[in-house]
Amino acid sequence: MCIDCGCGTNTAHHHHHHDHTHDHNHEGDRRTIRVEEDILSKNNRLAGNNRLLFAARKMLVLNLVSSPGSGKTTLLERTLRELGDRLRFAVLEGDQQTANDADRIAAAGAPVHQINTGAGCHLDAHMVGHGVEHFDLDATDLLMIENVGNLVCPAAFDLGEDHKVAVLSVTEGEDKPVKYPNMFHAADLMIINKTDLLPYLDFDVEKCKTYARQVNPNIEILELSCRTGEGMQAWYEWLMAGVEKKRS
Repeated sequence: MCIDCGCGTNTAHHHHHHDHTHDHNHEGDRRTIRVEEDILSKNNRLAGNNRLLFAARKMLVLNLVSSPGSGKTTLLERTLRELGDRLRFAVLEGDQQTANDADRIAAAGAPVHQINTGAGCHLDAHMVGHGVEHFDLDATDLLMIENVGNLVCPAAFDLGEDHKVAVLSVTEGEDKPVKYPNMFHAADLMIINKTDLLPYLDFDVEKCKTYARQVNPNIEILELSCRTGEGMQAWYEWLMAGVEKKRS
């Protein structure tokens, strides 16, 4: 988990350095597990607070997770442009450095707040709780949280969202769901993106779906191309249905 992956969040000072003596390793492992449990229990408490806040506003909250380069930001841009007259969006943009993606989202017309995690490899509930202070939540139907590009650490950290949405592009391996089972097990929806590139690749869509259902039999799956627009209507209908459910 995050404590072992070089993540420089406020957990950094807890990292322990491996000494190759047997006893020390066992003690170190126990200490690492204790620290992980402390970090996660604190995070889950804050996520619960976020969830109450979002529920009171009847907002749909999505946590978008993926490898870098899957097309999350492009998917968001097109969604904001094409649904912006029907839904009121706010976007939290998580990146280790730069505000490039936030600038793109702002250009698409949505309120956006950038969270730079530095060496940190994921957003946590504390960052999200403070991040949403920049929005008028009473004027928000749908909060999109674009997590740091990484399929490992974000799986463990609840942000108070309604759904994790895993975006997988066809330029990646179709075995990603079984390589990163925790993430796809935690996700309610998998989007297979960049379908316009399928004629040029050896990506097996059916095999990818089978792998995803192996780790999560209940996962919903959409195939789309945010470049050509193919399949985007099903995504929009999924979003609208989610917002309606929160309002009812």
